[in-house]
Amino acid sequence: MNLAKLSANGQITVPIEVREILKLKTGDKILFIIIKAQKAFKGEAEKVGIYSDDDVQKLVDEIRKNK
Repeated sequence: MNLAKLSANGQITVPIEVREILKLKTGDKILFIIIKAQKAFKGEAEKVGIYSDDDVQKLVDEIRKNK
């Protein structure tokens, strides 16, 4: 488990282990989804062909490649 702390400015430092696993780099954006709102997005990922964490990673890799 990794713990992140919110600063007084509202910033979060993503733990290095998480950054490495997600291959995050400076300037990358992170989407936070509130569980209550998750119902509104039900089925949306499947509509664009995302069925697993691997699919999300492939999408991220593709976006990075096209930058």
